[in-house]
Amino acid sequence: MALHQDSIRTLPGIGPKKAELFAKLGIQTLGDLLLFFPRDYEDRTQLLPISSLEVDQPACFIASVVTNPQTHRIPKPGRKRLEYTKVTVADHTGRLNLTFFNASYTAEKLIRGETYCFYGTLTGDYLGYAMTNPLFEPLDAAGSVTRCIMPIYPLTAGLSNKQVFTAVQAALARCAITETLPEDVLQAYDLCDAATALREIHLPSGAEALEAARKRLVFEEFYIFSAALATVRAKRTVFSSVPMQTSDMADFYRSLPFTLTNAQTRAINDILTDFRSGKPMSRLVQGDVGCGKTMVAAAAAYCAAKNGRQTAFMAPTEILARQHFDRLAPMFAAWKIPCILLTGSMTAAQKKNIRQKIANGEYALVIGTHALLTETTVFSDLGLVIADEQHRFGVAQRAALLAKGERPHLLIMSATPIPRTLALILYGDLDVSVIDELPPGRQPVETFLVDERYRARLNGFIRKQAQEGHQTFIVCPAIEEGEIESLKAAEQWAQTLKSTVFPNLRVALLHGKMKGAEKEAVMEAFAKREYDILVSTTVIEVGVDVPNATLMVVENADRFGLSQLHQLRGRIGRGDAKSYCILVSEHPSAETRARLKALCATSDGFRIAEEDLKLRGPGDFFGSRQSGLPVFHIGNLAQDLNVLKQAQQAAAETIQRGALPEALQASVDALLQNGEFRMN
Repeated sequence: MALHQDSIRTLPGIGPKKAELFAKLGIQTLGDLLLFFPRDYEDRTQLLPISSLEVDQPACFIASVVTNPQTHRIPKPGRKRLEYTKVTVADHTGRLNLTFFNASYTAEKLIRGETYCFYGTLTGDYLGYAMTNPLFEPLDAAGSVTRCIMPIYPLTAGLSNKQVFTAVQAALARCAITETLPEDVLQAYDLCDAATALREIHLPSGAEALEAARKRLVFEEFYIFSAALATVRAKRTVFSSVPMQTSDMADFYRSLPFTLTNAQTRAINDILTDFRSGKPMSRLVQGDVGCGKTMVAAAAAYCAAKNGRQTAFMAPTEILARQHFDRLAPMFAAWKIPCILLTGSMTAAQKKNIRQKIANGEYALVIGTHALLTETTVFSDLGLVIADEQHRFGVAQRAALLAKGERPHLLIMSATPIPRTLALILYGDLDVSVIDELPPGRQPVETFLVDERYRARLNGFIRKQAQEGHQTFIVCPAIEEGEIESLKAAEQWAQTLKSTVFPNLRVALLHGKMKGAEKEAVMEAFAKREYDILVSTTVIEVGVDVPNATLMVVENADRFGLSQLHQLRGRIGRGDAKSYCILVSEHPSAETRARLKALCATSDGFRIAEEDLKLRGPGDFFGSRQSGLPVFHIGNLAQDLNVLKQAQQAAAETIQRGALPEALQASVDALLQNGEFRMN
């Protein structure tokens, strides 16, 4: 929808200082203000008699003024005097004393004998009830603070809800809002027009009108998002790439020391089909922890190398990049395919030398972090980009990757199970392969929920694991003490365990603030069994492989989402020994306890993901703004899936008929360029 780009300083009562406060909320223009949607609403439409008012429950009531307002002033030495005004009101069920502090001008507008509508919160007990600073307006008023549904906005210090509401009202009066959704879409999906939607979302005339407004605005956001996905997908069909020969895979399968699962084979066949198609591949391979995605990626890189093309294999951390290199380099060496590792912790001279050889085409497989695709790393013939654990890649980032090299194939791998319906919608520009079975021999991990009463037994169990030659992960939600009140902090807890609890065991510490080389050294030492216990933050969540680790202890488990806990649990059960995951949570709520018990009951990541989506929304799958997903102003992926499906269908139909309307195309372009919504 077309919105004004005028500064909010053009509104009455908003000067430089107040504009700075609005800027803290991301509001700089009138358009920003109109898209600053309420976080909640207060229903003030129900009117109660005075006798039915309840203490601490805000409510509306109609009453007549039965006494003249009396203002009292109490001098306070050295300070502004205290001023309060008292007035009594009554209806047919009773009387009520009202007190207005430092608001005599407002209170004295009440006229004895006149009737008003009031909104406030009752205080007191059986000895006497009263109300302080209620809002009120005459019965013949429009009902701007009583007898209405009042929007409640997110705020910042120094800015009140009334000030934001007043500014929004002024912006609505000033802005001419033009329609952007096609008329046939409005009719087909029973949507109100843009002007009505914005007015009703901020000044709802009733519950039904508010719901209709929200549906329209959610639909538009999802429509733009779906159009962006469809645009990227459409561009893929326009471009062509040199087909790869995929018949020379015998050596790959024959030299593996194990048999691939049927699910792995299906995923590989999907990739090989894409390679043969003559179109650039954009595929998401999604599977549970330990399902064997790395071997699927290896097959793709093998095929690319056999066709004389280079592969960039990106991992999110140096730890995981080195782990992939250590695992894959010997395999590729046996096939006489040169492989190299490129990480940020290498010296400048090392990186320069490696990059030169990459540019000369001396390496067919280059493993490293996402820095592989920076301008300083140039490939001779980049044919395949593999992004491991990069479910956080968004539409804009995926579009940018397609422009790297001569239309390379793109393979994204994610070990965060996402409900299939949601994955197909959110990754609408990607083809999706699901690996839904684990390799034979993977040990099931038994999971238990305990509280602090079991601490002594837990410590004994950790000692037992160490005596048997096994290792333990202990995960804390914070790094430093006091970072988040009452939570276990990795640094302090590691010191406590080392000096007091387990003085005879070897305890290491790992967290995200450590330098890359430091983290790598700790993980390497742990993998070599130089430590019995690794106290860590969630930096070990992704891909870390230590087969000798048999115990995972998660402190303050209630602070993690189910999907994240499932990822952490996936770090163990990778060897031959029985493995255990212990979730420690002190006084969890009934809802939290049920959530954690759900994790204890199943090891199926997709079932866990469905439960997590239902209970916590999509945040656990995609993280915060760094997730690559756009920040929806009003849409909620958990509760608005039906609207998302409708919007996706509508966008596809519009694009099939031809070009998007100009205003909508601008919004789609903005989303593809920077991942931000702009309703023009």
